[in-house]
Amino acid sequence: MTARRIPGASRSAASVPRLSYLVFRLERRIRAGLDEALARHGVTTTEYMALSELRMREGLSSAELARIAFVTPQAMNLVIRDLEQREVIRRDPHPDGGRVLCARLTRKGLSLLRRCDRSLDAIEATMLADVDDSTLKTLTDGLMRCSHALRPDAGV
Repeated sequence: MTARRIPGASRSAASVPRLSYLVFRLERRIRAGLDEALARHGVTTTEYMALSELRMREGLSSAELARIAFVTPQAMNLVIRDLEQREVIRRDPHPDGGRVLCARLTRKGLSLLRRCDRSLDAIEATMLADVDDSTLKTLTDGLMRCSHALRPDAGV
């Protein structure tokens, strides 16, 4: 069920959707718009996520990127291989040795990522057009707290 009664509300009060349902519905709408916008740049959403993470934390392994993107290591290996073939990332041996390769954005990759960012900026501008700065800060803080609380390593 996607709706619940508001605690303490009268029987005639309207049911409201569960917060998790609203987040899911919003995510699906963002994802649909993002998939369409990124396709115009020849990028998938998973590739965009990987490139964005590499901008924030260069030198991640394919396995680390897979965990962040919620995909299997095998799927991320294919993403990374494709990005490397397109010369938007490069992989270097891990400083500690071994078989691990660390991914880094190339100039071409950073340029592509900036173009994709502008597409996401447009989606967010539309989504947030009627949201004031105070509400945006509250929303951002709340979503970050919720995300942190549900992290597998957050402890219960």
